[in-house]
Amino acid sequence: MASLNAPGDGITGGYTGSSLGMRITIATLAGVTWYNALELIILVFVTFAQYRGLYFWSLLLSSSLGLIPYSLGFLLKFFQLTSATWLSCTLLTIGWWCMVTGQSVVLYSRLHLVLSNQRALHRVLIMIVINACILHIPTTVLTYGTNLAHGPEEKIYKHGYNIMEKIQMTGFCLQEFILSGLYIWETVRMLRLDPDRTKRKIMYQLLIINLIIIVMDLGLLIAEYMNFYIMETMLKGAVYSVKLKLEFAVLGKLIHLVHNHVWKPESFSGPSELPDFVDATRVTSDLTHAAPPKTHRGGPRWMDADDISIAMFEHSPTHRTGNSDLSGETTTSHIHQYQRDHSPTDFTSSIHRYSYQSGRSKPRKPG
Repeated sequence: MASLNAPGDGITGGYTGSSLGMRITIATLAGVTWYNALELIILVFVTFAQYRGLYFWSLLLSSSLGLIPYSLGFLLKFFQLTSATWLSCTLLTIGWWCMVTGQSVVLYSRLHLVLSNQRALHRVLIMIVINACILHIPTTVLTYGTNLAHGPEEKIYKHGYNIMEKIQMTGFCLQEFILSGLYIWETVRMLRLDPDRTKRKIMYQLLIINLIIIVMDLGLLIAEYMNFYIMETMLKGAVYSVKLKLEFAVLGKLIHLVHNHVWKPESFSGPSELPDFVDATRVTSDLTHAAPPKTHRGGPRWMDADDISIAMFEHSPTHRTGNSDLSGETTTSHIHQYQRDHSPTDFTSSIHRYSYQSGRSKPRKPG
């Protein structure tokens, strides 16, 4: 039971108890973490059109280099599947870095969708970087020291790790509380300002998911302060995998709304631009301004260019012959020839020519 409860004993060795239920629980939690991680990796590659950006990389690294190595390292450690202690420590440390800080970066990468204050966003980023340095580095040193040191030094590292483990858990929980709190605060504000049903549904989902994240973090923090080290470490992987999947689902809906112009931050300052029964995704023109009047370049305003072409075809000499054996190419060539001879914008030449021919063909009166 000492290896189950005491953080120091749990970090220095594997599970030495005889409980089959505990072994099954450890393996089950590791399996749940791997399943969620693999599913999330597949969803990321299938969903994203372009493999770039902070959101894509933070989500991919937190699941591939975070969840999988983290659970694998603790599984090797607790079941004592390898004698290379450094291997299990390295795997769980890399996974812990990418999983914990990566999950915070995932939330930060889409925080600008609900929070427009650039100063607040900059401060959140500084908080994530500072916490990563002051919480990850000391805990990593104490982890390696506790597992690799021997003799009196082992007790010193063990005592330091017992203290630092609670500090880092509290610090990262507060960080995630702040991020989730910002989402909740901005979501409640938007719900008060925008009556759109589609937007409100997404906002409610975002609100509920961030409340679930806070509850999960509180559960992990309680397990840490009760010294259930093995359960806390294995639950952490499963909890973070569930949180990442929930965040991926709701943040993806936010992105979809932004890309389809259904939800826009500026719409919260005034009434909705379109009625509820109008599908904004199918609007292809600007309905807020009148269409500009059409201008006619050349030719009479009452006659369209197509009408002119038809009129010239009907009055062309070839058409008057009544010859039905003309091919399409011949007819088209006569039309183009007539258009070159008689510009649609200049009818004077044809009128003068007609007058001249009429004068010549007119019979003269006998003198």
